[in-house]
Amino acid sequence: MADRVFLHIGLPKTGTTYLQGVLWANRELVAADGVLLPGSGHREHLWAALDAQGRKNLRRRGPRAKGAWGRLRDELNRASGTGLVTHEFFCGASRQQAERVVADLAPAEVHVIVTARHAAGMLTAGWQEMVKNGGIEPIDQIPQKSGPGSEFSWRTWDLQGVLKRWGSVVPPERVHVLPMPAKGEPADRHWRNFAGVVGLHSDYPLPERAANQSLGVVQVELLRRVNQHLRGFKGPTDRGRWIRGYLAEGHLATQPGESFGLDEELLAECRGRAERAVRLIRRRGFHVVGDVESLLVPAELPAQRPVTSVTEAELVDAAGQLVAVMLADVRELSGGATGRRKRRSARTAPST
Repeated sequence: MADRVFLHIGLPKTGTTYLQGVLWANRELVAADGVLLPGSGHREHLWAALDAQGRKNLRRRGPRAKGAWGRLRDELNRASGTGLVTHEFFCGASRQQAERVVADLAPAEVHVIVTARHAAGMLTAGWQEMVKNGGIEPIDQIPQKSGPGSEFSWRTWDLQGVLKRWGSVVPPERVHVLPMPAKGEPADRHWRNFAGVVGLHSDYPLPERAANQSLGVVQVELLRRVNQHLRGFKGPTDRGRWIRGYLAEGHLATQPGESFGLDEELLAECRGRAERAVRLIRRRGFHVVGDVESLLVPAELPAQRPVTSVTEAELVDAAGQLVAVMLADVRELSGGATGRRKRRSARTAPST
């Protein structure tokens, strides 16, 4: 069995895509640093996170999804040195499920890495991600739930709840909390903090920009309303390729938009959640790499529009732009423009 295993459990929207992208793009370099990244790739770690939580209907995600956690565990069992498993869906596990994961890795010394941000940023980013994956709940109706779909709820977004569950199954010195660096800090700070905890010391090539694209306040509300009518787009592939990939990031993200924030009621809720999380971190003595104060919602936030301020006229305008570019896509895919050019060329060609 590996001597040590680091479980990076998220939270979602805390630079996980960026960190995982560096890891998987440089798997040989990770191995040269003495760290095993088991499995076939990022998707298998996603499957493993859901499999470890006993999710049903995993085969809808792929024929090898069921049993993914067992495969990673077995590969770590055959290894020595240090292992690393990383996916943000692990943070949705119950305390009992977290206990089983740690027990499965015995006798390895298990460390839990929690990348984090303050609750207001978590809610706005997490809700947008939920909508980009087909969600229809308004931002003020986010539930606290477990089981299917819990990866897009306070179940995975609430730092205190995640730390309570996972912090109860390993000693506090083995819970590593990594607040996301502030915007003014070096672009590689988040990676350096993460790599330092795991023991990755090589010079890793890092991407220049964030992997995820954001939508404006009008565009994300439009997508939420469109999702209500996409009854035939329920599977993971449909959601990923067509709702997130085509509609959200392919088209709506290209529209000019304003960033969105929270109304006073939601902001007050987020302040309370953030304060409780920081108190827990200090009381339990978790290892913090970064500024724990940054996990508190700032007293002053940039001026941003709440989603409830979006007007019907703004939605109609954004929808009109979306339909126009979608029609252009249909024309291109059907060969319409090419066909017209060919017919026009044929009509104007000189006769022989």
